[in-house]
Amino acid sequence: MATEFSREFFADNRIVKAELRSARKPREEELNRVRAEVRKLYDATDVILNVTVDESLLSGYVLQVGDRVFDNSGRHQLDKMMEGKPSLATLKTRIEDYKPAETSAEGGVVISSADGIVHVEGMNRAVYGEIVTFDNGAKGMVESVDPEQLGIMLFDGAETVGVGTMVTRSGKRAGIPVGDAFLGRVISPLGEPIDGKGPIEAVGYNPIEKQAPGILERQSVDTPLHTGILAIDSMFPIGRGQRELIIGDRQTGKTSIATDAILNQKNTGVLCIYVAIGQKASSIARVAGDLQKHGAMSYTTIVAATASDSAPLQYIAPYAGTALAEYFMSQGKSVLIVYDDLSKHAVAYRAISLLLRRSPGREAYPGDVFYLHSRLLERSCRMRDDLGGGSITALPIVETQAGDVSAYIPTNVISITDGQIFLESALFNAGNRPAVNVGLSVSRVGGAAQTKAMKKANANLRIELAQYKDMESFAQFSSDLDAETRRQLDHGKALMEMLKQPLYQPKSDAEQVVTLVLASHGVLDELPTAELRTKTSAFVRQFRADVSGTMDKITATGKLEPEMVDAILNAWKAYAGGDSHAVQ
Repeated sequence: MATEFSREFFADNRIVKAELRSARKPREEELNRVRAEVRKLYDATDVILNVTVDESLLSGYVLQVGDRVFDNSGRHQLDKMMEGKPSLATLKTRIEDYKPAETSAEGGVVISSADGIVHVEGMNRAVYGEIVTFDNGAKGMVESVDPEQLGIMLFDGAETVGVGTMVTRSGKRAGIPVGDAFLGRVISPLGEPIDGKGPIEAVGYNPIEKQAPGILERQSVDTPLHTGILAIDSMFPIGRGQRELIIGDRQTGKTSIATDAILNQKNTGVLCIYVAIGQKASSIARVAGDLQKHGAMSYTTIVAATASDSAPLQYIAPYAGTALAEYFMSQGKSVLIVYDDLSKHAVAYRAISLLLRRSPGREAYPGDVFYLHSRLLERSCRMRDDLGGGSITALPIVETQAGDVSAYIPTNVISITDGQIFLESALFNAGNRPAVNVGLSVSRVGGAAQTKAMKKANANLRIELAQYKDMESFAQFSSDLDAETRRQLDHGKALMEMLKQPLYQPKSDAEQVVTLVLASHGVLDELPTAELRTKTSAFVRQFRADVSGTMDKITATGKLEPEMVDAILNAWKAYAGGDSHAVQ
């Protein structure tokens, strides 16, 4: 109907057809006043007015002329106040601050609808990223702006939006409510609680799409963000404000590394956000349960877009999580955000793009998929001290197929991030967990994000592991090995065993330094492999209470002095020799 009116109006602009929906049957003088206003507005000679009564409007009327909608109904004003299902406190604030909106809103009509994507005719002034509202209350976001029509992705109500449904602009960009109350909660990408713990009181509203901070607003990454994982903190250190990719095949422990990193931020002042994209609801519930069990949910927010959620919700999930992180960063706080995972995010975006009729490119992804992740990850940074000094550290996760890091999505994200931790299936299946491939993993921040103690303790670790790998393959073809080769093989085996670490047992920086000092001086080479980790852990627990206070000094100063090394080695000799202060 609206489309026919629009065409007739443009065919003869002296006669205007209009649709009037009124909450009650209007009087004749009221209709004459409406006709006069329309004639004046459109310089028309005559107005053909089609009147219907719609009691659901509560009061007032809705007038549509062509693609333009004048909504002066009580239902419209009530919906504005109730937008977003607010809490009573928020609703009270909105009522107190309420100001009547413009009575004119640009409208359009749905011309096609499929799989959560609709195309709309009209609304020529709508902009990319704007929220639009449908007649049935559903909401969507403008994702494609073409000369003849708009492509809109629906967040809800996809089954009730069909051809002919009216759409109106909101004038607002897509965003998420933010506030300290979101810590400890599980929310949807729209900011709605989904953990059954009641409403969340927000203090602000951040756009999900925001330009990344400029170069001059940032500062260098030089403050460590310890993951508590020895293999990572010693060889591939992560700093606050860095973006470190976790990459590997499925079932190689990628999420476990991210979870351990979150657990290790306890009592450090770092807030955490875990964004689950396209994961099974049971998997997300397990992660939430593990974080709750180890006391990490008090400083963590989980943004969940499950596999059963629509592609648009999965698409906006990482941007919504980043918007919440930016709220905390603006307060000068440090945030760790995990995107699990960006492979599924790219798949969701591909589904949306193909429904919007964008051309697929390499490996069937649209050509702008690089921009999809670059504009997300560039928002992670460390701000200058005079701008608050807050930071966002990103741990994006990408899944590979058969270890192929040269595929389209992995190469994209590798080029955006500041290094990658590559997890190898063969190592994982051999029991080396975390299954970090030392050769393919790298941190481009490097020693800048390490304490001096850690740098000194692991000075030759990567070289020794590389030599062991080469020698191990060579030794398979030789039965007669000289003493030096055997010593290097034993030392490499001890290093590999030392780097194994069970789940949910992160180690402090001082504990890692003590372990590395023992390994670098070869004292672990003589231990049986089966007993190495047990005895080392027991020694570290005992040494924490040593009278020399070495571990406290390492924590306080971040340095490893020669006398500290001597204290560690002497304590090990006493422990290994079975002296009186043996571990119980």
